[in-house]
Amino acid sequence: MYQYDEYDHALVRERVAQFRDQVARRLSGELSEEEFLPLRLQNGLYLQKHAYMLRVAIPYGTLSSRQLRCLAGVARDYDRGYGHFTTRQNIQFNWIELEQVADILERLAAVEMHAIQTSGNCVRNITTEAFAGVAADELLDPRPLAEILRQWSTVNPEFLFLPRKFKIALCAAEEDRAAVMMHDIGLYLGRAADGQLRLRVLVGGGLGRTPMLGQVIRDDLPWQHLLSYVEAILRVYNRHGRRDNKYKARIKILVKALGIDAFAAEVEEEWRHLRDGEAQLTEAEYQRVAAAFVAPRYSEAAGDELAYGSALAADAGFARWASRNVRAHKVAGYAAVVLSTKPGAAAPPGDVTAEQMLCVADWAERYGLGEIRVAHEQNLVLPDVRKAELHALWREACAAGLGTPNQGLLSDIIACPGGDYCALANAKSIPIAQAIQQRFDDLDYLHDLGELSLNISGCMNACGHHHIGNIGILGVDKNGSEWYQVTLGGAQGRRSALGKVIGPSFGAAEIPTVIEQLVATYVEQRGAGETFLDTVERIGLEPFKARVYATAEVPA
Repeated sequence: MYQYDEYDHALVRERVAQFRDQVARRLSGELSEEEFLPLRLQNGLYLQKHAYMLRVAIPYGTLSSRQLRCLAGVARDYDRGYGHFTTRQNIQFNWIELEQVADILERLAAVEMHAIQTSGNCVRNITTEAFAGVAADELLDPRPLAEILRQWSTVNPEFLFLPRKFKIALCAAEEDRAAVMMHDIGLYLGRAADGQLRLRVLVGGGLGRTPMLGQVIRDDLPWQHLLSYVEAILRVYNRHGRRDNKYKARIKILVKALGIDAFAAEVEEEWRHLRDGEAQLTEAEYQRVAAAFVAPRYSEAAGDELAYGSALAADAGFARWASRNVRAHKVAGYAAVVLSTKPGAAAPPGDVTAEQMLCVADWAERYGLGEIRVAHEQNLVLPDVRKAELHALWREACAAGLGTPNQGLLSDIIACPGGDYCALANAKSIPIAQAIQQRFDDLDYLHDLGELSLNISGCMNACGHHHIGNIGILGVDKNGSEWYQVTLGGAQGRRSALGKVIGPSFGAAEIPTVIEQLVATYVEQRGAGETFLDTVERIGLEPFKARVYATAEVPA
């Protein structure tokens, strides 16, 4: 993984010292909260309902075991013993005291971590998939390009005060596991007929109160022009994006207002002045960064397949976990493992305790090659586990509460912290997720249902990505009461789709039964081999609506 150079170290150290002074001036009263607001946001610090929340950057979701141990220490020493992993591959600490933030940032800097640009109207964390570098269906490791984008966008003065926040994601595999189409800029890497690497560039994706999927703006961009083309898009957005209304300030609104053709013409004209300039990437620059991502030295895997197969045959519980949570690896004898942060009602989705983080860091070294990934679905991934040791890892993961075999199933719920923490939320997310998980606690039944995503957001900001869940749940306020709107048919990946609202919202107590009725309709209607999404697409919403609203109580 990427190691800081002298410039990275200097930048992060100086930012810590700068923010320490800003915090001291805020505490002394020299800075008002209004003056302090943009300063703290530039350092990932939010003021929520009960305390400050600090969001720490995990570039493209990659962590070393040393870094994860540091995060465990922050959770133990400065928070309430846990951290919350997000859909943008970062981690949030929800109970932070302002006086201690600079000390936390200093501790993070010692292990090459920071919170820079995890908030504010700037380019946020560059994301890609959790299996980058090891996925069997991958063209090449997308992380070097993600790292190049990170270096270029970090504290880039031209793009620190955009009209609104800005998110970029890359995918270099056949399957899109990075939700590329819902980003401000989405990048798919492929090869042209001549064998050269090309980028398909999408713009204008995003969720929130006006959900949209990205549209293709260029289909054949040579990889050398990655930075110059992204810069051209950002310049057009910076120049024309709205600043008078934050709800209409995202690039998706600009793309829709101009139309994709007119927007593309603006970008091409801007790019004409940039394409052959200093931002053009060279092979030497790419190799400089890519050298940090050279595949580790994998050991000879003789006997691994036999030991793994024997364990599968001897232990049905292990076989069920392996069928859901173990992914194919490009190197024989190895596998990638998903550690589920969704044990059911016992813990909120995405929450991991300090003790669990220490266990994962230890497993990464004993069973893998010292690296951990954060998945878009808020789970953790060990990318390089020897197959012969999967059974031993599974036993330890179960003991630590991270061995639930539900990756991609109904109980693998994506959820934001919601009204329990967030001052923006209209309703709680965590109790809804736990109530659903409690209702659907039969793993045999969940495995029979197969692939089915359920996402929950506590407000229209859509941090839980409810729009792209096969079933989406959105918390809404009705005269001071919490209600929940349900959508069906959302999807991420290459067949991304936005869910459609099925009708009036439901009370919190009704939601588990509503989900139960939706699932029952699917079971009755599904064809051979159909997933939940397949069935929704084939029969439409009406059969689901008729079943749900036959007995539901809905608000006037």
